[in-house]
Amino acid sequence: MTEASDELIKMTATEAVAHLRSKEVSPLDLVEASIKRIETVDKEVNALPIHCFDQARAQAESLDVERQAANPKSLCGLPIAVKDYNDLGGALTTYGSPIFANNVAQTSDATVRKLESNGAIAVAKSNVPEWAGGHTFNPVNGLTRNPWDLRKSAGGSSGWLPVTILVVVYARQLRLMGLLVCDLARAGYPVGHVCRLWIHFGLKDQWREMWTTWLLCSMPV
Repeated sequence: MTEASDELIKMTATEAVAHLRSKEVSPLDLVEASIKRIETVDKEVNALPIHCFDQARAQAESLDVERQAANPKSLCGLPIAVKDYNDLGGALTTYGSPIFANNVAQTSDATVRKLESNGAIAVAKSNVPEWAGGHTFNPVNGLTRNPWDLRKSAGGSSGWLPVTILVVVYARQLRLMGLLVCDLARAGYPVGHVCRLWIHFGLKDQWREMWTTWLLCSMPV
């Protein structure tokens, strides 16, 4: 990766949107940086197996940043990842099932359309458990591995999400914050950090589930 791309992927989503809005960075710059990061890192962890790179590049090049910047809610070309339970027009939506292994969505669903209309650019789709059950494995796209120890599970059903935080793509998630915190625990994030998140989001009464999932994710896959 170039030095410039390396700096871009270190930005938070808020910082990235501010740079896009001010035109210090172009949507294509961020899309290319995200693609390079995915190509470099995701081979090992398999969090984002469905790629929409050419589609994302075309959207980045055609995005009207002036018009988007006039909308205070716009993401102004921010690259995102979409969970593979949601339709993204022109991309595979498999639900992790061989039944839909070749299913290409003709149009984006309502949630994704809303994001796209507000300047989000999908660069990839996440791995998921087949039909939303269990940890993040399916017979179509395989296993998402724990980024701290590739011999172990990333948890689930949203195990891809904490892994994607390390891949550095701004991931869109339809789950409750509590489940994200639980998946962070499953993926092996430091216990003190996860506990602070747990308490911050008013979830301290669910600490037993966190410890249980932490123990489960210490097991090899």
